[in-house]
Amino acid sequence: MAGKDKKPEVEAGAGDAAKPRKARGTGAKARSAAKVAKQDPAPADSEAPARGRRAKAAPAAKAAQEPVTLAKPKAAAGSGAGKPAAEPVAKSGARKPVSRARAASRSDPRTGTRRKPSAKAAAKAQAEAASLSAVDEALRPLGAVGPGAAPPMAAPAAASPTPAGTERPAAPAAEPSSAAAFAEAAFGIGSRLPEQLAQNIERIESLTQRLISALAQRRPHSPGVELPGPELFATATGAWIKLLTEQPERVLSQQVSYWGETLRHFAEAQAALARGTLKPPPSEGLRDRRFSNPLWEAHPFFNFIKRQYQINAQALEEAASALDLPEMTDRRRIEWFTRQMIDMMAPTNFLATNPDALEKALETEGESLVKGLENLVRDVEQNNGELIVSLADRDAFRVGENIGTTEGTVVARTKLYELIQYKPTTAQVHEIPLVIFPPWINKFYILDLKPQNSLIKWIVDQGYTLFVVAWKNPDPSYGDTGMDDYVTAYLEVMDRVLDLTDQKKLNVVGYCIAGTTLALTLSILKQRGDDRVNSATFFTALTDFADQGEFTAYLQEDFVSGIEEEAARTGVLGAQLMTRTFSFLRANDLVWGPAIRSYMLGEMPPAFDLLFWNGDGTNLPGRMAVEYLRGLCQQNRFVKEGFDLLGHRLHVGDVTVPLCAIACETDHIAPWRDSWRGVAQMGSKDKTFILSESGHIAGIVNPPSKKKYGHYTSDAGFDQGEQHWLDKARHHEGSWWGRWGEWLARRAGNMVEARDPGEGFGPAPGLYVHERA
Repeated sequence: MAGKDKKPEVEAGAGDAAKPRKARGTGAKARSAAKVAKQDPAPADSEAPARGRRAKAAPAAKAAQEPVTLAKPKAAAGSGAGKPAAEPVAKSGARKPVSRARAASRSDPRTGTRRKPSAKAAAKAQAEAASLSAVDEALRPLGAVGPGAAPPMAAPAAASPTPAGTERPAAPAAEPSSAAAFAEAAFGIGSRLPEQLAQNIERIESLTQRLISALAQRRPHSPGVELPGPELFATATGAWIKLLTEQPERVLSQQVSYWGETLRHFAEAQAALARGTLKPPPSEGLRDRRFSNPLWEAHPFFNFIKRQYQINAQALEEAASALDLPEMTDRRRIEWFTRQMIDMMAPTNFLATNPDALEKALETEGESLVKGLENLVRDVEQNNGELIVSLADRDAFRVGENIGTTEGTVVARTKLYELIQYKPTTAQVHEIPLVIFPPWINKFYILDLKPQNSLIKWIVDQGYTLFVVAWKNPDPSYGDTGMDDYVTAYLEVMDRVLDLTDQKKLNVVGYCIAGTTLALTLSILKQRGDDRVNSATFFTALTDFADQGEFTAYLQEDFVSGIEEEAARTGVLGAQLMTRTFSFLRANDLVWGPAIRSYMLGEMPPAFDLLFWNGDGTNLPGRMAVEYLRGLCQQNRFVKEGFDLLGHRLHVGDVTVPLCAIACETDHIAPWRDSWRGVAQMGSKDKTFILSESGHIAGIVNPPSKKKYGHYTSDAGFDQGEQHWLDKARHHEGSWWGRWGEWLARRAGNMVEARDPGEGFGPAPGLYVHERA
């Protein structure tokens, strides 16, 4: 075939860069030119490539791999000046597409004369040239080849002439780099990326290998902790089939409404684009922070994507709420998981539909995406193959150096805890000591961050002898440690404090799960007739689990059984698993938002002490975790038939000491209404309840100096429900710390000489707090 036997030639135009062309058809003129070329090869000093018989000769193969400097060539021997030469032909024999303008100006194969292009062809050629010029201008900043642009690479050395009729072996193709391959795929052969962008692509390749290696380190979990059991899916499917069978018109109405809303949205967008304007839809309800970039309103593409996402989300929510589910637990779970899917599919979570990420990637020539990948690899490596987004800069803080710095001494150390006594800052202190039991699901220094927001330092400055428990971060060898071991530790700590201070009474504080366990301990002391506790304070503690709140999705049999299997296999309920669970209770704030900033925008996590603490989790002993989840959370025994522990059947009504409970208004871990109901059932006749503004952490770590969050108190009592209590409550500006301090001072005895803790087992914050899960 003529197409196979033609070697590449160049066509010279007056004043233009040479352009490669194909051999012309099968006409007589083309065959004649081929014959002449075969008999009269180009001289050795000619710059035109020799016309061999095979298209895969070395110059042609090299031209397909490397950019060519386009220059006006000398005329090939045997051809007239300015005469078009043959174009390169693909190895398959398929001809290169020819533009309409050039096709119109070719010679007539019958007469050998050049046809004059028609007016229509000339117009098309002009439009095609304008389009190519626009593309060239758009690609010029990226180094693409175009008219007037400097060649991106040096031209290959001139090939030595090849005798006619001989075949030159093709040079082996060099393996292109990742950046070169990307440039050629995106912008065409011979294109070159900016240096920074090319380097970033090469960095991505090495980071990808690190990511694969890091993900391979992930330890498998029991299936039950990864997703709901089949029962929930069967329940949802059955409810949908029932709805379709009994109320088909309702299902069809939902679908038609969704289709209609989608088509209307599309039609409105089309009409707006045709007018050259885009009228954003009216904002409804609270402003969604995810769509704060102005492009979500002003740009047609992003505006369309956002509105369609909102339509889809509404349709999913309505479909879930329409299911006939007699069990409220099933309804809450399905609605919760539906909400998770809606949040996960937000357009902001994807690079192609996130204007913030796209703008930054262009501004930084891809550097933001490379940094984002570095952040992703770092998080996976630090969490042993688990993907957990870092919320704070882990290198910004050192416990005992710039956080957790209140001066004190470790005065006792056991397998399960260290006991810290803090050095007094006043000449005199209250006679009765105070002990804080922090949660062992986290570390105690949440109460001792920076000096200006440290509750521990504030208490010491008020003139108290303060002790704080620092719990051991358990490893698999603690798998058989249970709730009885923690209650026993409470009793041991109380004994130790009374011995060190030579007192018969003490005041105690329990925070979160430590508050729940404190209530169990107080029940045991009541049954034993031990009155060592003078008063008790509960920080965001639950004792009544009748309403499981946002944990409903996790506290059902499928997940709890999965946790039980995981604990039996590994000995612990891992910190990473718990961190993931708690994070998805506020997915947009604690998962998707931080992931976007870290992985798409390439930002480093902030140096925020509270978020640093949040990422410094601890494991839970396997047996303890299962006992807590089953006996207290699932079965609510402490409020119902009683919780069996250390030979006693414990009940919430056994808590009879004077008490003060602090709950937080927007707490999603321990909702204030649930906390209030538990306190209402306690047997004490001296009960005070304070409701702080804000959430589980910020509502507690709320120093008076900031004057940020207020609090509520009420004289309504505990007989007519939590709503009645709130209706009668009074709001107070500022922190609750001072009000609680006054309450505690009345129960802390006389002032005595300050107690120095001595050297003990070393300085605070001790050893256990530094152990990472």
